Amino acid sequence: MARSNVPAARNVLAILRLLSTIDVPISAGRIRSELDLPRSSTYHLLNEMVESGFVVHIEENQTYGLGLAAYSMASAYTSQQPLVRLATNRLRDIATLVAGSGHVARMSGSEIVYLQEVRAPGAVSLVTDKGVRLPAYKTASGKIMMAFQSDSEVRAAFSDKGASSYFAPYKKQVEALRARGWAEEREEVSKGQATIAVAVKDHLSRPSTSLAVTFSINNEENLAKEGVVLDQLMVLAKELSHRIYGNDFAN
Repeated sequence: MARSNVPAARNVLAILRLLSTIDVPISAGRIRSELDLPRSSTYHLLNEMVESGFVVHIEENQTYGLGLAAYSMASAYTSQQPLVRLATNRLRDIATLVAGSGHVARMSGSEIVYLQEVRAPGAVSLVTDKGVRLPAYKTASGKIMMAFQSDSEVRAAFSDKGASSYFAPYKKQVEALRARGWAEEREEVSKGQATIAVAVKDHLSRPSTSLAVTFSINNEENLAKEGVVLDQLMVLAKELSHRIYGNDFAN
């Protein structure tokens, strides 16, 4: 297919791509330099992108970063078809090892939103169905995703009434959660059930979604397979991070 002769569109996409690879706002001068753009065109494009919400202008230091519209599109991409579809069958297979349920979820403010639930044959019905929202600090998915968020984001997740008592114990666990890369909860959401969760990281190593498996703790065979379930969840998370975001875990 011949390359479209629409330089303005190519330059807009190049600016968005550049801003998405740098985790701090940058100046228009750096944008011009990195992309070899004319000065007038750079400011014209940036002004249009600010007006449409894809870029935000920080007047205090005259820099530009991704706007809410860009983040909304990224969130929609992650939470809609590609990641969920790629994860579903493998997640069901992993959940079947312990006759449990598999979940794909993402953070939404102080809550976890479940994007997908898959059940092994005979698995019990849980509260964590597709579309359900739960306080992030009570779930394994929320715990592991918050472990890779900023301190301000974590504090915000614990700002709801009744959550403050959970904050200090969680802060003591954060470093361990980051180091090992997974979280768990036992009977905090459903009696007799435990959950193991891992995070799928984006190109900035921030948590985009979580993968989790919930299973009965009243079954000794399940408890013996926890390690296998965890290993397979971590492998799947790395594969999805590579396929969706291009992360190279060999480096």
